[in-house]
Parts: sequence; C-alpha cells; structure tokens
Amino acid sequence: MNGKLPSESYVIMTNLVLPNDTNQLGNLLGGRLMHWIDIAAALAAMRHSSKVCVTASVDVINFFEPIKLGHVVKVLATVNRAFSTSMEIGVKVYREDPLNGVEVHSSSAYLTFVAIDQYGKPLSVPPITPNSAEELRRFEEAAIRRAQRLQNRELMKANRSK
Repeated sequence: MNGKLPSESYVIMTNLVLPNDTNQLGNLLGGRLMHWIDIAAALAAMRHSSKVCVTASVDVINFFEPIKLGHVVKVLATVNRAFSTSMEIGVKVYREDPLNGVEVHSSSAYLTFVAIDQYGKPLSVPPITPNSAEELRRFEEAAIRRAQRLQNRELMKANRSK
C-alpha cells in the first residue's frame, strides 16, 4: 500500500459560537467542542483511508483558553500516523475574536480512529509518509503515544483479571 502525505487528510472546520453553544458564563461548552473535535478527526481519518472510520479512543483533550460567545472556532485535524487499521489524529483548536482579529490556540487533542467495513470489522489503512520536520516529529511522537495506549490497555486487562 502506498503511503499518503499528512496534508492529504488535513481538515479545517470553522464554527461560530452561538448562545446555544455556551454555559452560564458565556463560554463554549466543553462537550460541544469535543463534538466538533470528534467530527473533524473523523473527517481526517476518512480522507486518509477512504473508508468509514469510527472513534476508538480519545487520549487527551487539553483546554488552554476559554472560548467565548461570538468567537470563531477553527478546528484543524490531520492524521499523524497510520498503523495497520488505526490512525492517530492530532487536533488543534484556535479561537478568534472577530472584532479584533486575535487568534489564540485554545485546545489540543489526540484521537484514535479505526477504518471498518460494513460489518464493523477493521480494514487496513495506507501508511503516512511524513514530508517535513514537523510531520516527522508528529509521526514519531504518535508511535510513543500508541505504545503508551497499548501498555495501559494491558495494565487494565491484568487488573480486571485479579
């Protein structure tokens, strides 16, 4: 299977924060942002694999800065690395205050998606071919995070069998 460039999976989703998206403080609900992150990551996974993809795990979502009512939210997602049937998707979220044009990195996340067939069985996906120093860094770090995920899974399995 030929490798694909990370840029081939790149997704930018743009949303306006409306009153229905906020909590009583006027901040974007964390759950709404998680929903947008999941959608952007799914689109990146599907672009890379050309297959239906499902969320297998969410490693981490970091919230650095609040996003306010009226801000524009940009969710950027790309495949960092593809394994045999799974892909790690890196997501960065930026908030922009459209009144002054200031853009701030507000959140980051790592998600794992699996390509599946019509019966829910995993399908193989093409590998990623990093094309820049930044893409290579993300590619290598994805392998470290995957090893940690697999180690955590084994620890949890061993704990359940006690």
